[in-house]
Amino acid sequence: MTDTIFALSSGAPPSAIAVLRISGPAAGTALRLLAGGVPPARRASYRRLRDGAGETLDQAIVLWFPGSDTATGEDLAEMHLHGGRAVIAAVERALAALPELRRATSGEFTRRAFAHGRIDLAEAEGLADLLSAETEMQRRSALAMAGGEFSRLVEGWRERVLAASALVESVLDFGDEDDVSGLPADFTARVAALRGEITAWLDRPRAERLREGFRVVLAGPPNAGKSTLFNALVEDEAAITAPVAGTTRDVITRAVAIGGVPFLFADTAGLHEGASDAIEVIGIARARSEFDRADLVLWLGAEGEGPEGAWEITAQVDRRGHPAKAAARHRVSAVTGEGLGDLRAALVAAARAALPKPGEAALNARQHRLLADAAVALGDALHQGDPLLVAEGLRQTRVAFDALMGRTTTEDMLDTLFGRFCIGK
Repeated sequence: MTDTIFALSSGAPPSAIAVLRISGPAAGTALRLLAGGVPPARRASYRRLRDGAGETLDQAIVLWFPGSDTATGEDLAEMHLHGGRAVIAAVERALAALPELRRATSGEFTRRAFAHGRIDLAEAEGLADLLSAETEMQRRSALAMAGGEFSRLVEGWRERVLAASALVESVLDFGDEDDVSGLPADFTARVAALRGEITAWLDRPRAERLREGFRVVLAGPPNAGKSTLFNALVEDEAAITAPVAGTTRDVITRAVAIGGVPFLFADTAGLHEGASDAIEVIGIARARSEFDRADLVLWLGAEGEGPEGAWEITAQVDRRGHPAKAAARHRVSAVTGEGLGDLRAALVAAARAALPKPGEAALNARQHRLLADAAVALGDALHQGDPLLVAEGLRQTRVAFDALMGRTTTEDMLDTLFGRFCIGK
């Protein structure tokens, strides 16, 4: 990271203002060559930008942020340009012509912030989720992670493990080497309490469920009204509806937000025995496989024949002679709208109960795995009588915490993470 990078950090042009960011040791040189000098630190300055031939490129606001107390941890400059495509392209060409500068790759600014200790890995992952957030719940959860809520918690846990390790080391150095009797009376209780806090986090709903949405599968026999109800819930003609049996042959999904809560609705092929059409047989098999992936199944078939835990739905109540259910959870008509409001409200309530609470940080798969490793290591430490083995369990806990925060990691994992970011972030 000895070279200097630049990229457009604002939205796609055209726009009123375009922010072009430069980061690295030659950021100041770029300002001197294009803006005629480096302005006072952290003060907006109005400058005329010129290329190497002296031709005016734009009249812009320029800011200078000397490292290391910057977003990336190194010298940083911003040019606030007029947001036309031609203006941006001209300034980018002038920057690319400078021998010490190159265009940034995806997520490279954030990766430099991580490399220089401005953010840890958990905060970087939260920032990636924040950039891709599409609902209010996703935004608030990602913001909590990006803001360091979880990082501060893990750092506190790590300090407690370090304190416990120091006690064990003192026993190893000065105490009876045959047991851990030299440890404080509350040592075990303190380690067990820490493990309990970690286990409570492991029991929380995961970030993947929030990112993908609460998965609701509509299932039942042919012509039960699944596709019509599906279209009504997603408020779009996403699925073809017709009175002909077997219209839906495959799983159709649509992501929507209801009341700020992310959902993924899935319409499935009609379930029945004796299907002879090869494509229909595949569609029915896929429909049944959706049951295992669903957070909730809305069952529109005969009462009691749906998967365990499914909501019994009486659909098509606007039709004379519609099949009634004795214990239907909801009675709806996708045509007249009867019962749809109550169904949507119930779905939102169920999703809120299953998803991470608004504003709470949620663990992704990597974080969950490492935190589980820490819990296992603490459990090992709790059940050992040899202080050497207790010390090893505590050390393994610290290793898991360090990997969680990115103190120890791999380049492949970092490439995958920062590849999720846009070019200018």
